[in-house]
Amino acid sequence: MRGFNPDNVINGTYGELWFDGDYMAEVLSCKGELNIKYTSITRVGHLIDGQKMTGLEGKGEFKLHKVSSTVMGKVSDSLKKGKTPSFTIISKVADPDALGAERVAFYNCKLDKAVLADWEAQKNGEESYSFTFEDWEILDRI
Repeated sequence: MRGFNPDNVINGTYGELWFDGDYMAEVLSCKGELNIKYTSITRVGHLIDGQKMTGLEGKGEFKLHKVSSTVMGKVSDSLKKGKTPSFTIISKVADPDALGAERVAFYNCKLDKAVLADWEAQKNGEESYSFTFEDWEILDRI
């Protein structure tokens, strides 16, 4: 592509999030990424090792305005039962000026923490959660 229309740059203002089937209108941000694990491979005749991909690590994070106890409740309910909380998270961004929408599902998400209380006087409440995931699917591409 030699150039592009600046109007087509996707804007996160049009982002959406579903947490285990619940639409989270209060979402502020979402990020999911794969960290690629490599093992060094020694090669004769080369001073620099080659790299062999040997694994992937799925990591992500999302931030919400504190509006409800949805996430806290689901995590707490599982933990109280002695079960590992595991969720599906779906991210969507669909700017009307963009060339389409992008939607990604993250499966078997494990949150790194359970936020039970986090507030401060004269400050609007927010919740931030980092997570790992075991699988993903690109549902819609631009």
